[in-house]
Amino acid sequence: MTTPSPLAPARLPDLPPIAGVTLGAARCGIRYQGRRDLMVALLEPGTTVAGVFTRSLTAGAPVEWCRQCLPRGKARAIVVNSGNANVFTGRAGREVVQQTAEALAKLAGCHPREVYIASTGVIGEPPPGDKILAGLVQAAKAASATGWLEAAQAIMTTDTFPKLATARAEIDGVPVTINGFTKGSGMIAPDMATMLAYLFTDAAIPARALQELLKASNERSFNSLTIDGDTSTSDTVLLAATGAAKHKRVTRAGEPRLRDFRRALDRVMVDLAQQIARDGEGAEKFVTIEVSGAASARAARRVGLVVANSPLVKTAIAAGDANWGRLVMAVGKAGEKADRDRLAVSVGGVRIAEKGGPVPGYDEAPVARHMAGREIRIALDLGVGRGRWTVWTCDLTHRYIDINGSYRS
Repeated sequence: MTTPSPLAPARLPDLPPIAGVTLGAARCGIRYQGRRDLMVALLEPGTTVAGVFTRSLTAGAPVEWCRQCLPRGKARAIVVNSGNANVFTGRAGREVVQQTAEALAKLAGCHPREVYIASTGVIGEPPPGDKILAGLVQAAKAASATGWLEAAQAIMTTDTFPKLATARAEIDGVPVTINGFTKGSGMIAPDMATMLAYLFTDAAIPARALQELLKASNERSFNSLTIDGDTSTSDTVLLAATGAAKHKRVTRAGEPRLRDFRRALDRVMVDLAQQIARDGEGAEKFVTIEVSGAASARAARRVGLVVANSPLVKTAIAAGDANWGRLVMAVGKAGEKADRDRLAVSVGGVRIAEKGGPVPGYDEAPVARHMAGREIRIALDLGVGRGRWTVWTCDLTHRYIDINGSYRS
């Protein structure tokens, strides 16, 4: 087993059952031996679904399949394999997706287009359809209301720990639950979606409203995350609502009575996004970058991601080097409006630079102590507007090179 990241949570959360959802996992030997590498989620009839996917122009066959399924707004099953991404695999890859959907549809008693499929792992290798199809039967037979951990483990690749989160909310005074799990450690710079993430709720929300809720929360969570600046060909986020909760019918995503649900959805998705940053390949430090004073929220997010993706910034953080000049550099290259003489830089709550230069009498000692820790906080005030955003990342260590240099061997 891979040693867990030093930033991993002290304990994994216990996810409660959600009415209408069962999950199972199987060991198929797709790439990894002796571990779960395929998961199936079975959903009750009437379950609505929302999804966001990578905008990569070399997206895999499973992503294309899900895009075609989404307009139906209904889901009865989800299947995910790890170890093989089924990307750039031509007709063979498309046929495996079709066969997988048809086989799981028979098991679930539904239409193949109500089966959502995702794959993660090595790009360019034909997927072992026989192993995947055999694993479907095993996983479906093992499905239970408590199979959250096993499902989360089955979708891991270079992850060092399974990533799960849960939250409760109320709609019209009726309690509802949101559970989620995700995977991701490298090739992470989400563009529309991120890695693989699956969220489930017993709320009764129609697909169109669910889609709006997911898209908005995705921007505040997964799309505010980066590990290495590389967008995956397989990025998929799905949110399924079984409708088992007995609250009044929802018609619009913006209804005030969904306020608590929106907050809970944000909590789950932000929690999962931060766990990915804490499990970045080779990560030793978790980094929060808060940008304020930007021309717009979009501009603030752009600046935050540029800073977070800078190899010079990330390696300085890895070394515990309080080199704030690299932060100034990254802000300047972001292409968003910034004023050199209004820019203010703070690290660990200590103001370092402002008004075009270092703060008079600046003492680097407390900043150096902060940079030596595991949790790094950077604040950048651009001084040109009211836009603000928060981005999460990790440092860049030599271990990242070790992991990726030997990924296929």
